[in-house]
Amino acid sequence: MFKGRATVLAALLLTLAGTLAAQTVPRKADEFVITMPGGKQLLLSSYRGKVVVLASILTTCPHCQHTVQLLTPLQNELGPKGLQVLACAVQEAADLAVPLFVKTYNPPFPVGWNMDGPAVLGLYQYGRNNIPHMPMLMFIDRQGIIREQHEGADEKYFGDPQQAQNLRNSIEALLKPAARTAPKTAKKTH
Repeated sequence: MFKGRATVLAALLLTLAGTLAAQTVPRKADEFVITMPGGKQLLLSSYRGKVVVLASILTTCPHCQHTVQLLTPLQNELGPKGLQVLACAVQEAADLAVPLFVKTYNPPFPVGWNMDGPAVLGLYQYGRNNIPHMPMLMFIDRQGIIREQHEGADEKYFGDPQQAQNLRNSIEALLKPAARTAPKTAKKTH
């Protein structure tokens, strides 16, 4: 009896440790495909050189809708500085829901879908049994490195009124030019 409990506890701890370790950042962003209305496919890697915010959403989720509305003015303001927001619906029948979502919210950035649940969870490094709360946000630097990711259950990040400022802070930190160090000069000896 004790041995069985120990085995279950060990398996639980390994699962938890694997889940926590798998979601560490920074890490390189895997390739990800977003299908657009009309069938065009956008590759996440095609935005290398830009700061990317990938918002994985459900079109009927009020928190997701609110997040898209907060990202809209940031894309308008910071797009010329190198920001690219992408939204990806990850629900069943997203191909049918996205056109109405775009018509309703009119975001100035691409909104498409990816209905391959394992691919979406894999991108965020979630296991199949660890279903995150929506929306999910991923912040990717110009070199294709994920610097932050957040899921909707994170009240410190998504709670009102701080969500708008948190989004701005995350994006502006990645848009800042990399600190350049002055070249070292050799000391002259006399």
